[in-house]
Amino acid sequence: MEKVVIIRYAEIHLKGKNRGFFEHAFAVNLEKSLKGIKHELRRTSGRYLVEKFDAELCEEVCARIANVFGVHSYSVGYLVESNINSIFETAMLVAPDTGTFKVDTHRGNKKYPKTSMEINAEIGERILDARPALKVDVHAPQSLVYIDIRESGMALVFGDFEEGLGGMPVGTAGKGLLLISGGIDSPVAGYMMAKRGLNVELLHFHSYPYTNDGAKEKVIDLSKILSRYSMTTRLHTVSVTHIQEEIHEKCAAELNITLLRRFMYRIAERMATRLKAKCIITGESLGQVASQTIEGITSSNSVMKELPVLRPLIGFDKEEIIIKSKKIGTYETSVLPYEDCCTVFLPEFPAIRPKLDFIDSEEKKLDIDALIEEAISTVEITTWNHI
Repeated sequence: MEKVVIIRYAEIHLKGKNRGFFEHAFAVNLEKSLKGIKHELRRTSGRYLVEKFDAELCEEVCARIANVFGVHSYSVGYLVESNINSIFETAMLVAPDTGTFKVDTHRGNKKYPKTSMEINAEIGERILDARPALKVDVHAPQSLVYIDIRESGMALVFGDFEEGLGGMPVGTAGKGLLLISGGIDSPVAGYMMAKRGLNVELLHFHSYPYTNDGAKEKVIDLSKILSRYSMTTRLHTVSVTHIQEEIHEKCAAELNITLLRRFMYRIAERMATRLKAKCIITGESLGQVASQTIEGITSSNSVMKELPVLRPLIGFDKEEIIIKSKKIGTYETSVLPYEDCCTVFLPEFPAIRPKLDFIDSEEKKLDIDALIEEAISTVEITTWNHI
């Protein structure tokens, strides 16, 4: 008898002839999540088993698996020989002492000498004999004893299903570049796109010395929290200080944020191309701030030459985003009181519905290409270990 963790995947089973590609990526991500823990990972009939690990580390193994996209559910159980005596002895470790229960058998090995119903009846009867305070309830039991008879001559015995994150394995949908600020929204946006299989690279804009090192450290901390799910290990930071100074000096004050965001998008597209990313990801939500009106979003989109901009939060209200950020563990860091670059030279009355012809006329006052190249030359890369 060996303690194991049983992992079942989510949407991968729908992938038909491409399933092998997704299963391989899923296994790679599971291995990454378990880095530093001695174990073996084995695939068996649409599920994976984590075996041969220190039983005292079981809680840590489960905690890491719980953060892997593509996991539908997981269970802590036991791998035993599939003879009825071994199954019963192991079922006694899973069965409760009191209350109601039910035995539920799946017979993957159709050549096994007993049917599922026969196994249910025999194991259930033995458990009742050993624990008379128990009662059987096949309709609404308080506890379940699951038995999975495998083709290998072994059986899995377990008692609970723990819900996974679902989604698709990170990396199966290509790569995207997330514009990550120090706020609540962008880490949630990155989480949601990683859940759909994107490998998420991170790009942060800063305005040192107008913003301080604390603001940068906050973003690094957010990036590390996000990496629990996205497996990202790299943050690119770019200074837009000179760009903001030029905009502030030469352009209409109400367009400060609008023009800055257009520069951010241009820089992001060039950075994404270098990184072989296929899209830009932002945490924008329609109407949340002045730059996130339809006109503001149109202004930002208009500078993109090749890549799409994905906005997974576009229809979310702030409370929904906050709930999600608390769930994934980024909220407490996001609300730390450090300012980001968008608060520098913030106009009293920013343009809510900027006109493209007015924007174009103001941008002609700037050497756009030179400012972009200067900003990109400031890029710094911060890396860390995934676990």
